[in-house]
Parts: sequence; C-alpha cells; structure tokens
Amino acid sequence: MPIPTAENVGAAFSRERMLAARERSWAALRDIAGRIVPGMSETDAAALAKERLDAAGMQRIWHPSTVRFGANTLKTFRQPSAPDAVLRADDIFFIDLGPVFNGHEGDVGDTFVVGDDPRMHACAAAARELFARTEARWHEGVTGSALYAYAEDEATAMGWRLNHETKGHRVGDYPHAVHKAGSLGRFDATPAPGLWILEIQIAHPVLPIGAFFEDLLVA
Repeated sequence: MPIPTAENVGAAFSRERMLAARERSWAALRDIAGRIVPGMSETDAAALAKERLDAAGMQRIWHPSTVRFGANTLKTFRQPSAPDAVLRADDIFFIDLGPVFNGHEGDVGDTFVVGDDPRMHACAAAARELFARTEARWHEGVTGSALYAYAEDEATAMGWRLNHETKGHRVGDYPHAVHKAGSLGRFDATPAPGLWILEIQIAHPVLPIGAFFEDLLVA
C-alpha cells in the first residue's frame, strides 16, 4: 500500500530519534511542571518553560510553549489567554511543549492541579483517560476522522465536553509542515505510528475549567 503524502518524511528522519525527542520532551515537561507554583503568572511560567527547555538541550522550538492557568485551560492553542492570569492556591493548569531535539519534533502536553479540589483532579484525570481510550481505538486501525468521532462519543459518555478545535496533527523531522499533512481529525487513512500527535482537550460540563493531554501515537 502506498504511503499517504501526508505521512512523507525527510531524508533525515529516524524513528529512534523521533522516540528520543518524545522522551526528552516528556522529561522537560515534568521538570517544568514541578517548578510551577501558586502566585506565578502565565508569563513567568512561559519564561520558565523556555529556560528549562534550553537547559535540556533543545535546538529550537517548532511551536511556542504554552502554559494555561485556571479558566484559560478552556482556550485552544491559537486563542490568546485572558491577561494577568496568576496560579491560585487551588487551581488547574496545563503545559504544551513543542521543542526540537536532534532535528526531530517533540510535542507533549499534560494537565496538573495544585490544591485538593476534587473536581479539578477529576478533570485532569479525565483528559488522560480519554486519551488512553482513544489511543486504544487507534490500535484497532481506524482513520483519523473516525478516531475523533470516537473521542467525542467517549467524552460525552464520561460526562465531559470535547473541544472540537483541538484535533491532533503531524510531527516528524523538522520541519514536518513541508508535507502539508493537515489535521489528524480530518485524516481519512489509518495514522501510522510515530508520525501523529493525538490531542485531547476537554471542558468541565459546568465549571470554567478544562484539561489537555497530548502525546505521540506509537506502536
């Protein structure tokens, strides 16, 4: 079967380097999350993310690091945060990183909670659970568009609202964008391992908070 044009890679592409970029990105994200504390502004957190990515040996970014606090967790990647957001003692936040390591693109995101609010903890856990369910569905060999139809049904069954503007994308050796792959949620073939980011963003059914999780789909 021919490889879809959307899954083309460059001559420098290496599966091993792709997986290494993923692991280094996750290590950086955990490091950053552990340094974000109540009283910090989103601007300060974004500066911290850059500092720690540089310390981790990042070559460059392929998309800006995004940190969202509180109600800004409902914002999609392209929407600006409401200004002057400061992390409260009981709050929720997510981190979305897009660094390049050794010529390959990492893209990871996760949601964290400070304090003991059970609704916030449930929201963060639900994003991870929905990701796991949707990833398991991908292993069954469905198309990208069918994958997000499944994610929507599962989110509803779990009692959450799926953000339809966040539908995953290609990654690869930098820059993947030369291959014009488009959205995973509109990809009408079965996504190949190691090339696609599955993104899950949900909203609480009542509270003005959301949660986000993303990772590389791997075999």
